[in-house]
Amino acid sequence: MASLQISGGSVRFVAGFNRTGCIRPICSLGFPRSRRRISIGRPLLLRCSTLSGESETDEITDSDRDGSGASSASLLGFQLAPPGDQQIISTNTTKEATHQEENTDATDESEMADFGVPGNRAVEEGAAEIEYTTVKAEVINNLVFVTSEAAPYSKTGGLGDVCGSLPIALAGRGHRVMVISPRYLNGTSADKNYSRAKDLGVRVTVHCFGGSQEVSFYHEYRDGVDWVFIDHQSYHRPGNPYGDSKGAFGDNQFRFTLLCHAACEAPLVLPLGGFTYGEKSLFLVNDWHAGLVPILLAAKYRPYGVYKDARSILIIHNLAHQGVEPAASYSNLGLPSEWYGAVGWVFPTWARTHALDTGEAVNVLKGAIVTSDRIITVSQGYAWEITTVEGGYGLQDLLSSRKSVINGITNGINIDEWDPSKDEHIPFHYSLDDYSNKVKCKMALQKELGLPIRPECPMIGFIGRLDYQKGIDLIQTAGPDLMVDDIQFVMLGSGDPKCESWMRSMEETYRDKFRGWVGFNVPISHRITAGCDILLMPSRFEPCGLNQLYAMRYGTIPVVHATGGLRDTVENFNPYAEGGAGTGTGWVFSPLSKDSMVSALRLAAATYREYKESWEGLVRRGMIRNYSWENAAVQYEQVFQWVFMDRPYIN
Repeated sequence: MASLQISGGSVRFVAGFNRTGCIRPICSLGFPRSRRRISIGRPLLLRCSTLSGESETDEITDSDRDGSGASSASLLGFQLAPPGDQQIISTNTTKEATHQEENTDATDESEMADFGVPGNRAVEEGAAEIEYTTVKAEVINNLVFVTSEAAPYSKTGGLGDVCGSLPIALAGRGHRVMVISPRYLNGTSADKNYSRAKDLGVRVTVHCFGGSQEVSFYHEYRDGVDWVFIDHQSYHRPGNPYGDSKGAFGDNQFRFTLLCHAACEAPLVLPLGGFTYGEKSLFLVNDWHAGLVPILLAAKYRPYGVYKDARSILIIHNLAHQGVEPAASYSNLGLPSEWYGAVGWVFPTWARTHALDTGEAVNVLKGAIVTSDRIITVSQGYAWEITTVEGGYGLQDLLSSRKSVINGITNGINIDEWDPSKDEHIPFHYSLDDYSNKVKCKMALQKELGLPIRPECPMIGFIGRLDYQKGIDLIQTAGPDLMVDDIQFVMLGSGDPKCESWMRSMEETYRDKFRGWVGFNVPISHRITAGCDILLMPSRFEPCGLNQLYAMRYGTIPVVHATGGLRDTVENFNPYAEGGAGTGTGWVFSPLSKDSMVSALRLAAATYREYKESWEGLVRRGMIRNYSWENAAVQYEQVFQWVFMDRPYIN
């Protein structure tokens, strides 16, 4: 059999996700409000008796744990490339075109290597397993994470996972770590997450939005980390951190401006453990919600000799969300008038709504990119993609000018929560040494979903938001073709109501082959990951992606589109390498098209049925990978050393 060829980066992006008409049209001055539909998780025709007693949540799916939880913020992926081609490329290319694609792909790999950090698996080709022993860091830092969410206190996606896990890994290596996030109270059982946090009795007055706001600080010391929560009435309301069933909150700029001002004060005024973190702190600011922090350090504090030894690192989880608001809102940010240029933003002529529209705006993330001392993205591939027209969302030139300080570090996963040898959510346990029980997990899943119990039948799974970014339209288009094959397909997710309806109709039409679950449920996501043979991720863009990492750890083979973190973490299968032993951990297809995706899935299914030895090699190579947060922490420490080598940003 032959392996699926990976074609070039340039062609991959022609199918690009920002040249389509799926994004909402730009509103007045180009400031649309995101609208997230909050749907209650519910099964379709199937009835899962084993889930009785389990609570269903409106939480965003695991495949979205790359920071796109910020999508409920003030801007939904506005596009700054002129409207153009909207077609999806066919895979029927000529030999000459394929040759050109392969040459371009080699160039892309070389360019992406510029964003690597020592220890990053993406720049260590052929590395089968990366493992660091837990040792103390060479240099101990006072680290201050500023974030809109941190698990388990608040979480809508990958941003919450990162800020709930990475600080613990860094604290375990000897750093002093504080995480600052709002104290959300929404009147549900989630409020109990803050029950152990105690009021520190410290009050700070924040000057912004034409007045003074008093905030207080709550604190819990857990797992070696100081978890600090900013308390203010604006964080006490039903919904998630960014909005409710009616859409994004209209005062998000106010709420996260408040967070940034309070976060800058916290290291100076909070005597945690008897000592403040002090002025030589390293701020790690996450996405636009915390983007004012490096601007405030440069504009409000350093001119007066405060924080002159501090540094800031911007961590970009999803560039599509930038905190864009009308230019008139600049006075609300609490910045000196002469600093407007840091956040000032002008939409191109074609993106304006009428002839008198000047296109002027403020862009918080742009200001953070300008003033932060270094920039990290959640994968090496994404670090490169954001410097391209297709992936830069209008900031590609600015990011390219700062290329020398941008690095990509792949997110880790919680290896205690995602461990097939002790996962409480799956019916049978297995490990790399003996994974014979994996097929039992598959048969149990088939029984639970009401599918024919056929261990020999390839079972494909999808876990993700039902929207354009995740490539759900490709799955819809390919559905009839896939159902012709001898496979079973199960999907878990919520989002676009039309996609949800499509899942229901597919289940009714193909009762012996297709099952769907509208909503999200943690136990069933674990059981799908353990029970399926193949996990499909056809995302148009994916800053990091975690589901493919979970899948490999569970011996489930990922089939992914060659983008961002998916391209970094999944090595394309080559059955002829290593003297016929084979290499790779899955299938990476490109370009983004129905034909390309279906071909990859059929190759995977054929390998499962006919080449058991090759399949076992894929399973073993995936399960042996080490994507723990310990590995990511070591790479972050290298960036910490670099950030203190240069003077901080002044103006």
